[in-house]
Amino acid sequence: MIATILFLAFAVLLAGGVPVAICLGLAGAFAIWLADQSIMAMPTNVYAGIAKYPLIAIPMFVLVGSVFDRTGVALRLVRFATALVGAGRGALASVAVLVAMVIGGISGSGPATSAAVGQVVTKSMAEDGYPRPFIASTVGAAAATDILIPPSIAFIVYAVLVPGVSVPAIFAAGMIPGILAGLCIIAAVVIISILKDFGGKARKQEAIAVWQSFKDAFWGLMAPVVILGGMRLGFFTPTEAAVVAVFYGLFIGFFVYHSLKLRDVYEMLVEAGEISAVILIVIALATVFAWSTSTLGIVRPIVEWVVGLGLGSAGTLALLTIFLIIVGMFLDGISIFLILLPLLLPIAAAFQWDLTWFGVVLTMMIAIGQFTPPMAVNLMVSCRIAGVSMESTVPWVIWLVLAMLLSAVAVMTVPDLALWLPRVMGLG
Repeated sequence: MIATILFLAFAVLLAGGVPVAICLGLAGAFAIWLADQSIMAMPTNVYAGIAKYPLIAIPMFVLVGSVFDRTGVALRLVRFATALVGAGRGALASVAVLVAMVIGGISGSGPATSAAVGQVVTKSMAEDGYPRPFIASTVGAAAATDILIPPSIAFIVYAVLVPGVSVPAIFAAGMIPGILAGLCIIAAVVIISILKDFGGKARKQEAIAVWQSFKDAFWGLMAPVVILGGMRLGFFTPTEAAVVAVFYGLFIGFFVYHSLKLRDVYEMLVEAGEISAVILIVIALATVFAWSTSTLGIVRPIVEWVVGLGLGSAGTLALLTIFLIIVGMFLDGISIFLILLPLLLPIAAAFQWDLTWFGVVLTMMIAIGQFTPPMAVNLMVSCRIAGVSMESTVPWVIWLVLAMLLSAVAVMTVPDLALWLPRVMGLG
């Protein structure tokens, strides 16, 4: 009964337009009160939820995204990728995906990447003959790879919540699946562009020299190398890597590209502070919700029911895939992890799934939800920039969802796509 009330209260509040964090906190507090538990469990869990050292990396990586957004890195990456790929049908769409993947290796936030890439490529893609709904779909889908390609805020939260999974290990595990997802999206947009004759209309523009554009983009291309290479060589932890990335971005902005001013630093700090506060408030209040589900005995009956369906490992994974994609349409990845991991981890234990691999699979499902209407966060951003409604993107988004789902099925079928790199690096 209490379990029903807990999830029903959350759903009603969410449907009423109440912010996710408040929904989680109020529903959890209501369940605690109904169960005659001490209400002092709330402040204790709120503090325990965010008093974790690895979470310090979240504000820093958010700040990294703000810094690199203002330095003009995205524009230079687009010029370099365009010089490599050239003109033609599907070329500029492929560039948008490639640039989003590189930006994802810097910021780790899908909506932030959707904004950064969308602002740079939307106008040029429209001039090159791409319909604006298709542009928004491509950018939104490409930005979804960012929670797979390290550094990823979602991976950090998962590693904090799951015992035995380290941040470096799941960062490494997400690399190949993230690249695979990006390649599947590129294949889809190229095929659509060829069939529909999208792109290749603005051929009058002067060809961009590959070497010159590479020199301009070099410092941006080196950012993921600095972040991930430093962690791999043991120079710094993931949390320290975020700080290094901030100073690297400031160095580029002030001394290399000369695109930043002191006024920009203040604005970036305010922006990063606001975004980080929202994320950490969600984490803090979601901890109350998660504590309610576990302490009030809600988890065990649900887990026993799922395992008792007799679907086996593959069938249960397929069921979770459908469920997570649907949930991902309405909630962000961090909220999903905090709400559902108490339910999902016992299921993973029952089937003896590797928890690092399981984290990558869950994140791929959440990534698909991020650009699947009606509440797709990445798509909301790209649609606003492109000036189109989300409904108009559905004919294109559905093919990109299928493309990314294909990559997810490959990772489910061949776990070594996620586990090989951590094993080779000695991380798992």
